[in-house]
Formats: sequence, C-alpha cells, structure tokens
Amino acid sequence: MKEVPETVVCPGCDAVYSRAPLKPRDVAHCPRCGTELDRHPGQQERRILPLTVACLIMFAIANLFPIVEIELQGLRSQTTLAGAVVALTAEGMSLVALLVLATTILFPFLQLCILAYLLIPLSREHRPVGFALLVRAMQSLRPWGMIEVFLLGVLVAIVKLSSMASVVPGPALWAFMALTVMLTAVLSFDPGAFWGMAFRPKGEALPDEGAGEGANDEKGGASA
Repeated sequence: MKEVPETVVCPGCDAVYSRAPLKPRDVAHCPRCGTELDRHPGQQERRILPLTVACLIMFAIANLFPIVEIELQGLRSQTTLAGAVVALTAEGMSLVALLVLATTILFPFLQLCILAYLLIPLSREHRPVGFALLVRAMQSLRPWGMIEVFLLGVLVAIVKLSSMASVVPGPALWAFMALTVMLTAVLSFDPGAFWGMAFRPKGEALPDEGAGEGANDEKGGASA
C-alpha cells in the first residue's frame, strides 16, 4: 500500500485534502461538513512521554500500597486494590471482582504500557514494530479504563464509613488521585498525532508552541 503522509481524510465525509501547515493553536476543519481534520499539537509531543512515565510510577504506588486504613473498636484493617479484588472473589462476587480487575488495573496498565512502547522509539525517530495495530488497540481500550469511577466510589465509601469508624487515607488513595489527573492529560492526546510523529521526516524539529504565541485563529479547513 502506498503511503501518502501529506494528505488527510475527513472522518465525517471521507473527503481528501492536502495537509495544511498549522500555527500554534490553529485548528483545521473540513469545508464540506465542518468536522475537525487536524490541530496543532503545541507542546503535547514533548510532554506526553514524561507524563506517561509519571503515570506508571503513580500506578505502581496505587497498586502496591494500602488504599485506606480502617480502625474500629481497636481493630485495624487495610487493603490494597489487588487485595480488594481477592476479597470480592472470596465473597462469591467473582464477576464484580473481574470487572474491578479489568477496569482499574488491567486496561489502564495496558494503555500506559502501549503508550510507553510507542513513545520511546518515536522520540528517537524510529517507528516501533506493530505501530498501527497498537495505536488502534489503545483507542479500543480507552473507554474501558475507569480509574476515576473507582476513585469516586472509594471517596463516597470513606465519607459514609467516617461516621462509624476511623478512616485514614493510605498512600494509594493519594496516588490514585494524582493518577486520575495525569491520565486525563495523557489520554487527551490526539491519537492522530502518533501518525504525524511516525511519518515525520527524520531530523525535522518538533512543533514549538512558543514560536507563534498568540496565533489563535481557526483555519476553515485544509487545502484541497
């Protein structure tokens, strides 16, 4: 299959355009249907790899340390996320345990591993093996990562339990909060930018947001 890196296909109406150079904060829209075609990535390409590494560190802390410690009548109890999954399985709630395992551990971890695997070679101007398949896989996994939902459930449970027992947030809870914020930034990265990074001519400089500060006008579309 012949690669045509300087073209863009509208996902809304399948019209094909030549890719127009964009200034910082510029957005290109399809003249035919108005669908967004492309946007200037700004400093995202420089920030995404450090953010991914930070997410992996927070993910490790969130899964290795206790989430909360509960003290009731002199008895103390604490557990990790993996311990909660095991406890749910022991209570006969295997389906719920599997759901928690998949949405809060497995799928987010796979997303972060795929991101790291893609970004490290791309930062060295090398396209990794299985690039196209992994970009699509990452997109498929996005809706299934529900760390923020789990965090909300934990916070609600802490508020309810605080009237009956002494509840002390553990290191994992703070790590989950930081992870939720950082994952939001990481997963907002436009997957289309991976293709631009993969097919960028070697030696070409990364887009610099500061080079055209203040250019915030939207482009009406890419050139036909």
